[in-house]
Amino acid sequence: MRDRDAHLRLQALLRGTAMEAMADYASDRYLYSRKHGLTDRWLDMFDALPDVVAGSIDLKTAVRIGSAADCTPAQQAAIDAAARSQIPWRKGPWSVFGVEIDSEWRSDMKWDRLLPHIDALQGRRVLDVGSGNAYHCYRALGEGARYVLGVDPHLAYFFQFRFIQHFLRDYPVFVLPVTLDEFPDSVAQFDTVFSMGVLYHRKSPLDHLFQLLGCLRSGGQLVLETLVVDGPEGYALTPPDRYCRMNNVWFLPSVATTESWLRRCGFLNVRTVDINVTSAEEQRTTPWMPFQSLIDGLDPHDQNLSIEGLPGPKRALILAEAP
Repeated sequence: MRDRDAHLRLQALLRGTAMEAMADYASDRYLYSRKHGLTDRWLDMFDALPDVVAGSIDLKTAVRIGSAADCTPAQQAAIDAAARSQIPWRKGPWSVFGVEIDSEWRSDMKWDRLLPHIDALQGRRVLDVGSGNAYHCYRALGEGARYVLGVDPHLAYFFQFRFIQHFLRDYPVFVLPVTLDEFPDSVAQFDTVFSMGVLYHRKSPLDHLFQLLGCLRSGGQLVLETLVVDGPEGYALTPPDRYCRMNNVWFLPSVATTESWLRRCGFLNVRTVDINVTSAEEQRTTPWMPFQSLIDGLDPHDQNLSIEGLPGPKRALILAEAP
């Protein structure tokens, strides 16, 4: 990271000594930059958002902020227009003052699968690597987390988070629009670290696992969710080009290989608690994400295969602890 002042603010944030450093860091790095073509439009959108107080907030069973009864029709129309200006919505669903954002991913389904298996989040400091627009961050807060920090470099997701945060300003959820590579070394302060849907996008998966380990306190829990393929320990598929039309998938390890990678990196008590074939119920095109989705990445004649003829997407949820 070349900006030393921004680096120091990031260190302060990660030490938990200055959570407001998140806002300063994000502003310096992105909000006043015009390198992204949509930045000005999104900033104008925030200026037009109404200040509405939610009569109720549910982060436990969903992410539901208020209802239509809490605002005027004009205010609801402004919220709807702001949300639609940020299409596509990949993660969700969200309910914001009666505006129902039906995202591509039913991220609540993944949450429901993992929640019975992980350590209780009450009072824990949580890091979500690859957080997207922070859907799972808010669900972790709904389970009683002390605070949750999301990390995702994609500016579009960061602005979706800012849209949600406009109505949840006092809630301790933060997102940094950076990569894990930009973290200071050996943060080692988080009780739970999520890495879901990230490992197969990394050119060096072992380096990613070492980075995750460096973020955990001793005894802290890693919640790793990743694409896997069938095969013995030591086997990993390397797509020759694209996978399900994605051009940034580097490794699809077997479950046994993923577990061995975790142990090799120093994790303890490694165990796979769920294996799930991704379905069109969980990932699909919607009016809020009207572009290609899962079905377009599968072989139209055999949906057990990707459109490239490789094994179709299967995801494993693997837990481990830091020594």
